[in-house]
Amino acid sequence: MDGNGRWATSRFLPRVAGHKKGVDTLRACVRHCGERGIEVLTVFAFSSENWNRPADEVSGLMELLAVALSREVPQLQAEGVRIHFVGERAGLSEKVRQGLAQAEAVTASNSRLVLNVCFNYGGRWDIAQAAAKLAARGDDITEAALDREMALSHVADPDLLIRTGGEKRISNFLLWQCAYSELFFSDKLWPDFDAAALDEAIADYALRERRFGRTSAQVAPQPRKKVA
Repeated sequence: MDGNGRWATSRFLPRVAGHKKGVDTLRACVRHCGERGIEVLTVFAFSSENWNRPADEVSGLMELLAVALSREVPQLQAEGVRIHFVGERAGLSEKVRQGLAQAEAVTASNSRLVLNVCFNYGGRWDIAQAAAKLAARGDDITEAALDREMALSHVADPDLLIRTGGEKRISNFLLWQCAYSELFFSDKLWPDFDAAALDEAIADYALRERRFGRTSAQVAPQPRKKVA
């Protein structure tokens, strides 16, 4: 969800105003995904590298998270959305950790859509923490074993990765899980990413051929045999 700060700056607003607008866009995006039958939405809310941003912006993001939890969770609960917060929690305040745990507990029985919010997350951290768990138990470190220990092991790997804001890189996001994801880069800043932009990304994805190492002939639909 890239471009909140640039959206605000272009309007002569403080960067945190862009993040607040970004929360509104996320709320709408969750609704749009539910309406389109999408079962899992994973968003990058705060990376492990974002701690390097100006202190006032980081503080504003933490305050915004607290407000969003109190305001958004009841509505998400009513809409059947299950929330998972993915990332390292050790560096977060006790208040924030409690808020994340409470949001997960309140929505735990929902099944319409899974919303994974990656907060204080990094793809390299995810791989390292999975390997550390296996090593601590003395287990063999294999692809299958690592996959089971990943922070997003509760959902399938993403089919489509969308990045807004005009940047064309994945910036340490879901490095393991996106091995075979289709990539879509939008020039729209995140606060401007609306239903039409989401549909554009989905339509582009629908034109892709998902081969997973196979040939086009192997994945092409086979003609039905005639039955006498």
